[in-house]
Amino acid sequence: MLTRTPPAEDPRWTAVLARDRASDGAFVLAVKTTGIYCRPSCPARRPHRENIAFYETPEAARVAGFRACLRCDPDRAGEPSLAARAVAAAADMIAAAIDGDQPPPALETLATRAGYAPHHFHRLFKRETGLTPRAYAGALRTRAADATLAAGATVTEALHAAGYSASRFYATAGARLGMAPKTRRLGGRGETIRHAIAETSLGRILVAATERGVCAIQFGEEPDQLEAWLRRRFPNATLTGPDDGFAATLKAVVEIVERPGHDHGLPLEIRGTAFQERVWQALLAIPAGATASYAGIAAAIGQPTAARGVASACAANAIGVAVPCHRVIRGDGSLAGYRWGVDRKAALLARERKAVRASKDGST
Repeated sequence: MLTRTPPAEDPRWTAVLARDRASDGAFVLAVKTTGIYCRPSCPARRPHRENIAFYETPEAARVAGFRACLRCDPDRAGEPSLAARAVAAAADMIAAAIDGDQPPPALETLATRAGYAPHHFHRLFKRETGLTPRAYAGALRTRAADATLAAGATVTEALHAAGYSASRFYATAGARLGMAPKTRRLGGRGETIRHAIAETSLGRILVAATERGVCAIQFGEEPDQLEAWLRRRFPNATLTGPDDGFAATLKAVVEIVERPGHDHGLPLEIRGTAFQERVWQALLAIPAGATASYAGIAAAIGQPTAARGVASACAANAIGVAVPCHRVIRGDGSLAGYRWGVDRKAALLARERKAVRASKDGST
């Protein structure tokens, strides 16, 4: 699981703590003790927060009397480096091969096209994307297989379309898709999902779980609408009401809403694409009472240009509150959208911050 340092209230400081390359060009930070301004991703030692001032542009920092950092060259922060452009071109080559049902280019081919030695380009690619070229191709294959299965193809059709051998696909599918491939294709057929609806101060909430863990938490107004959503998500599963053991699960979810800030300890069955699951794992690492930007999450998972993809993954999250997509905000600090309403998002954040403050006050 990813770990994060709890950010300060200003999301720009969060970007600085994460050395967020996606925020380069959005602002610069000026260090009062040195008279230097840097871009957010500067590799130099981080200054103390009280010595930092933020400016929207390098020009504004210069007008205030600061000079550019020679190490990170903030005046060129908005321009992608030669290495970044080379990696982007290589990623496009890999994607084109996967889309064309061809084997991905070898590392030597990618490196030669980019003008680097293979071992050096391997390091560059991983630095820019968070994945090796082989792992990047594997992630694209996973996405292709997942999309094909979701469209109703047979498992054989899906694995061949994605370029997998049968043995490799079945060996890793459970970890990637959250359930067996056949179960995914059949909309949950053969699974039993217990569920119940509870009342909270933020409205009704549906909680559903398989034998492996909670698979859905949804806010809603009408019980019939919540039930209909669950049937659409798992059209071929057997849906049952709560049993004696489910009462503790339902209570724990309500506790997250009403009295946040503690470790709920619920087992979660996360079901999504490889990219979505990486985003959701990053969300689980954001401490209660803290927030992170979409760009910050993209940087944390090693894909700094994927802020829009992070937003889409947050919108696709089916396990609300427990997978805390409400802790992700825009880079300017605004709350942005929330599939269950911005008012609920604001309320959840306010409750978490209050709970964290109370915990700190109680420990002093």
